[in-house]
Amino acid sequence: MPVHRSGPARGRRLTVTGILLAAFSLLLTVPAQSASAADTPPRGSAHMGMGVVEHDGQHGTPVPGGATQTEGVDVSSHQGNVAWSTLWNSGVKWAYVKATEGTYYTNPYFAQQYNGSYNVGMIRGAYHFATPDTTSGATQANYFVDHGGGWSRDGKTLPGALDIEWNPYGAACYGKTQSQMVSWIRDFLNTYKARTGRDAVIYTATSWWTQCTGNYGGFAAYNPLWIARYASTVGTLPAGWSYYTMWQYTSSGPTVGDHNKFNGALDRVVALANG
Repeated sequence: MPVHRSGPARGRRLTVTGILLAAFSLLLTVPAQSASAADTPPRGSAHMGMGVVEHDGQHGTPVPGGATQTEGVDVSSHQGNVAWSTLWNSGVKWAYVKATEGTYYTNPYFAQQYNGSYNVGMIRGAYHFATPDTTSGATQANYFVDHGGGWSRDGKTLPGALDIEWNPYGAACYGKTQSQMVSWIRDFLNTYKARTGRDAVIYTATSWWTQCTGNYGGFAAYNPLWIARYASTVGTLPAGWSYYTMWQYTSSGPTVGDHNKFNGALDRVVALANG
């Protein structure tokens, strides 16, 4: 005769089943959270254009045209010691080197990269990766100038560049409203000019600029535009600028990945260096 079990024994079986299901559910969710955390790069590792492909994609390379342009590169600690002679012999005549990020990072390869490019004959400058969520624009401008971002009228030193783009460590606009972002950028630019006598170059992408500044056009009169777009044409520029001074067109070029076009012949690069 079959025996029908119920009551406490059946309840225990249901409880054990529930615990096992809950544990299995945790196993499914924890790796996803860990992967997300692992995707955030360490502070200091940001570099010019690191968000371009993810946000804007990659759509070819520049189509040769009639206008004379001058090849350049930008580098950071990711490149380590750079083969400057190789780049010079390939036609690269100017370079920008990451000097600082926020107020917590200086590029350990800065001397080799900044002095090495100069020593082979290139016109070079320094850039700062902005983190508007950590300290004020003025504070970061001072940090930049104090750690390699200065300028001198020697015909070989370009004005400092503000790299303002997607936040690799969090929200794209660094938790700022569009008006707050414009104020932060203005704070940086005004301080940099007060310290060096030069208007800094602004490096950005049109889509980020539109999203995070509301496509503000008030800097175009004084600050040269360095636009990021990996495509066959430069595309639409941010408001106010009718032309670009520099164009970062790829992150997969020869010798050093990040390659750029200066909108003019070498004498125009020299003119920007001299101010």
